[in-house]
Amino acid sequence: MLFLRSFRLACLGSLLLAGLWTVTSQLALAESTIIKTHAIAMHGDPKYGSDFKHFEYVEPSAPKGGTLRLHSIGTYDSLNPYIAKGTPATGLGLIYDTLMTSSADEPFTEYGLLATKVEYPEDRSWVIFHLNPEARFHDGMPVTAEDAAFTFDLLIKEGRPLYAFYYADITSAEALDKHRVKFNFKSNASRETLLITGQLPVLPKHYWKDRKFSESSLEIPVGSGPYKIARIDAGRSIVYERVKDYWGGDHPVQKGHYNFDKMVYDYYRDDVVALEAFKADEYDFRRERISKLWASAYDGDALQSGRIQKEQIPHQNPTGMQCYLFNLRKPIFQDETLRRAIVLAFDFEWANKNLFHNAYTRTESYFSNSELASSGLPSAAELKLLEPHRDKLPPELFTKAFKAPRSTGDDRNRKNLRAAKKLLEQAGYKLGGGQLKSPQGQDIKFDILMTDASSERILNPFIQSLKKLGIMVKLRRVDPSQFIERRRNFDYDMISHVYSQSLSPGNEQRDFWHSASVDSIGSRNLVGISDPVVDDLVAKVIEAHSREELVVATRALDRVLLNRHFVIPAWHISSHRIAYWNRYERPAISPIYDLVYQTGLMTWWAKDAQ
Repeated sequence: MLFLRSFRLACLGSLLLAGLWTVTSQLALAESTIIKTHAIAMHGDPKYGSDFKHFEYVEPSAPKGGTLRLHSIGTYDSLNPYIAKGTPATGLGLIYDTLMTSSADEPFTEYGLLATKVEYPEDRSWVIFHLNPEARFHDGMPVTAEDAAFTFDLLIKEGRPLYAFYYADITSAEALDKHRVKFNFKSNASRETLLITGQLPVLPKHYWKDRKFSESSLEIPVGSGPYKIARIDAGRSIVYERVKDYWGGDHPVQKGHYNFDKMVYDYYRDDVVALEAFKADEYDFRRERISKLWASAYDGDALQSGRIQKEQIPHQNPTGMQCYLFNLRKPIFQDETLRRAIVLAFDFEWANKNLFHNAYTRTESYFSNSELASSGLPSAAELKLLEPHRDKLPPELFTKAFKAPRSTGDDRNRKNLRAAKKLLEQAGYKLGGGQLKSPQGQDIKFDILMTDASSERILNPFIQSLKKLGIMVKLRRVDPSQFIERRRNFDYDMISHVYSQSLSPGNEQRDFWHSASVDSIGSRNLVGISDPVVDDLVAKVIEAHSREELVVATRALDRVLLNRHFVIPAWHISSHRIAYWNRYERPAISPIYDLVYQTGLMTWWAKDAQ
């Protein structure tokens, strides 16, 4: 018995030791799967290590001082950029810091700003941001985890519809203590969710808790960023002043940025007036978007003497889709045949030759100028995503490479207009008395809503082409504020729009194309797409677990959007056209994945700064 008892005790001890070892091993394994880092890359590793001092595209010793004068078109009536109401002033992002910030020389990598460290498991099911104890709002109050959790809840409940779609995979935010905030994700959340959570601006709870966040206001808010609002002239100008004791001034991600003591935005009625103001030295920097002006409007003594510098700088950014879009909420545009006929009537080659000085390339992808753009026939990997929907897709998607209609540029687009007429006749449309009627007898006519007078020279020839088909179109020009309000409420037939894209598309695609956003006032589903095939492919883009999967899913989505003819593809240029008064300097290295007038411009400095 003693032997048996001793044996049992020995076995029990062994089992206890084994169990203890198993628990300890499991804890150690669990601990080993938690990643703690200073930066997160969508795919691969961050370029800059934890001990980096600054990004390589800045001049860390750039002097501070001087004023940068910029311009904006239209007007503004709000200092809150996060809500659907009102027209926010330009530049408000300067006053707010985010949990993390992107580098401009990597496709999609984020580094801590308000957060000193990020903690998350390998499956990316949650994330904890460790906030910098030194971070302060402009009124001296510390930035806390409670502020971050409060901001998330506020944006989801009262912010623009964009936030509900963008942060759809985040289930909750909770302050663990003063400096740690945790975000929990859905079980099938995309890899991107971790990074887009880091883009969250942090608003001061003590300021907003007793104010009506959802109402537009011109009350100057409290921020935490490198600038604060110094002065406003409602609707006409806004002045930002560099925060001298800005908490993040020496932070590695901010070093060499935000060198101007003041940044001023003056508002102008339209681009023609704004250009004259620039040449009169009323503001300092201009990005030119109109090819005619770039080619002929900058001549003068200031340019010849070198006081104005004019440059065209190549870039590697996706140019997205600039287009004229159909509002599918309008019954006539539900017919894809009519949309295809209208697309055929737009003569890009003529416009490029006669209006644009051959400066542009026709856009044939929603992700143009990037590896995400579809081309040729679908690959085997794309077909795996598209085949389940074959019976719901146009047959030509599988058999022909998408090409926008082409003309000779000098024959009044006769070939394409004949093709459009044939399509309409085959679909039952009838022309009588110069007016095209639908198979149901409805007159085919619509308006193009616009705000920029310079568009008339492009649209008037297009309208004349449509008139040859019996389609009656009118231009409706409104002021910028009215245009924004009507676009927000989907109150238009056709408008011009640019679908900007990043090198790492993700949750924002829900807001662009998904049926869940079609009825959300203020969403960016401006076309009014409600299509289960598009919904499925949007989900595939968001759920991609590797760069290869993302590229395949994005190309498949691109093909469907193109072959459904939701828009009239316009044009793009893969360079920045900039002009500026020669009183500034900039770093030797330019960020390759950034627009010059955003982060790039924020690394410039005044020559006369001390």
